[in-house]
Amino acid sequence: MKGWISLHRRIRDHWIWQEKPFDKRSAWIDLLMMANHQENKFLLGSELIEIQRGSFVTSELKLMERWGWSKTKLRNFLKLLEEDEMLIKKTDKKKTTLTICNYNDYQTLENYKETTREPQQNHAETTERPQEDTNNNDNNENNDNNIISSCEDEGELKFPVDSIEYRLADYLRKHILKNNPKIKVPNDIEMDKWSQHIDYMIRLDSRSIEDIKAVIEFAQKDDFWMTNILSTSKLRKQFDQLYLKCQQKNKPTKSINQPAKHKTKFHLAKSRGDKYTADELEQLILSNQKRRLEQT
Repeated sequence: MKGWISLHRRIRDHWIWQEKPFDKRSAWIDLLMMANHQENKFLLGSELIEIQRGSFVTSELKLMERWGWSKTKLRNFLKLLEEDEMLIKKTDKKKTTLTICNYNDYQTLENYKETTREPQQNHAETTERPQEDTNNNDNNENNDNNIISSCEDEGELKFPVDSIEYRLADYLRKHILKNNPKIKVPNDIEMDKWSQHIDYMIRLDSRSIEDIKAVIEFAQKDDFWMTNILSTSKLRKQFDQLYLKCQQKNKPTKSINQPAKHKTKFHLAKSRGDKYTADELEQLILSNQKRRLEQT
């Protein structure tokens, strides 16, 4: 398999990739980059959905918005891919699942390793004609792929819109927009990066979903933190400090009332509704004290 090149998913963040409408070639490459590179699970309502390598869950509406296409154009394109055995489409009431046929042909690094052996075997032949093949992509393949990184590194994980990672990232995004509707927030493509940091918090930092949600709410209501926590990466970095602040704020505060004055028998007598003058009360107290002394 000659002509292998490294195409990183970050190309989708570039302005040139976001120009619409897409042509069929760009749409197909986009489908390849959207597919999960490893098995994944997420909750859809109360149902646990299992997604295989090379598949992903989407919707026609999302693809239409993503590519700038009409529903008719989208359906015709997907049908064309199915007829050519490039893609399998399964749709139910809740979701649309797309599976790339022969996904390993596009993403398995074994194919890359096989192609890099051939230039080594033909080293003598290629060194005899370096000028002739300088611009040949096949012969430059080894150099290009020396910098290839595995498409299965942690920055490449995909998080469907129904995953808890995406939903928490979106929860932060909505709070940020509520505070400042004009602020720049991530689009659907960039939301995967935000979801990745939520995944780190849950999987690596052992943060609970409830704590993450509570800290987001606290940070976005605090005058200082709402201007500083504008991404999930910053949320993760400052989480410990935010969590402590959140806990302190939620502790029940002790009422700062004046300490109750010591109640004398005068106060007690008056509280019972007894009507004594000061002299009478003093005499009563002295009598009580004398009686106690006699009893001892």
